[in-house]
Amino acid sequence: MANLADEYGTDVEIYIKALTTTIHADTPTGAPAQLHDLLECLGLERHAYPTDAPLYIWHTVPEHLDADEQRRLATRAILTLLVTGYEVNCTPDVFDEHAYQQAVQDLRSRARRPAARQPAPSTSPSPPTPARRMP
Repeated sequence: MANLADEYGTDVEIYIKALTTTIHADTPTGAPAQLHDLLECLGLERHAYPTDAPLYIWHTVPEHLDADEQRRLATRAILTLLVTGYEVNCTPDVFDEHAYQQAVQDLRSRARRPAARQPAPSTSPSPPTPARRMP
């Protein structure tokens, strides 16, 4: 089975499957397991065909979410995929600009937090020894 990631040479293609309302995330044939695992960690559901020896693996946004939340979940996943080095393409009918900007802001906030939590350098109990000059 061909998929859009194979066709366009990307790591992930996010789109609404024709004649449905389901948001799909296609990965290329033979994509690494860590990419599939990451997509699952981001909230997408993994599918495979045939089920006994997967030849074709794809992911979908959970259908129990309403349409707007499905778009937000897919859009937030894009930033994480990009930051981890994957090439991603998303169709405009899925992309939610506000959700993407919020994900960027969240990422920036998380990046700043570790620096703020670092303890101040400890002071030594004795004054530093002056450097010796060599003649």
